[in-house]
Amino acid sequence: MKETYKIRHAHASDIDRVNEIYENILAQGERGKDVVGWVRGVYPTRDTAVDALDRGDLFVYEEGGRVEAAGIINQKQMDSYAQAAWTIPALPDQVMVLHTLVVDPAASGRGIAHAFVSFYEQYAKEAGCKVLRIDTQEKNKPARSLYRKLGFHEADVIPCDFNGIPGISLVLLEKAL
Repeated sequence: MKETYKIRHAHASDIDRVNEIYENILAQGERGKDVVGWVRGVYPTRDTAVDALDRGDLFVYEEGGRVEAAGIINQKQMDSYAQAAWTIPALPDQVMVLHTLVVDPAASGRGIAHAFVSFYEQYAKEAGCKVLRIDTQEKNKPARSLYRKLGFHEADVIPCDFNGIPGISLVLLEKAL
């Protein structure tokens, strides 16, 4: 991967492209290549990106002037996180969470997710956090493999309803900084 990319806070002008990435991933799932378990019209939606933009926690990966990935970085832990058997104790203000990391399927395999997670780690360090947390669906083997390679530990698997999608087995991962 060339070092001609940047990861930055998203702008309103990025919303259409972020939503397009969501749609591309949903379409891939509908073609039988579903690894994320999302549901069209339920999660993620355009409003997912707009809400994150409004909060100031939507970030995009831009390469050659084109947004190829997006993610939400904040300190909001999902309700299901309270049920987890975390192995790294931390107060809420010591934890940074990466939500809804998406890479356009047409850009996969180029190290973009790795770069985004590295950015997330540095962002959390600069905010004074000592723990990173991420979640993914149990069936999302590519994400689970990536996160393990990047030093994350699977702390727990929690059955829950996730962002309006019922019956999810949510894998909760953590990493000490």
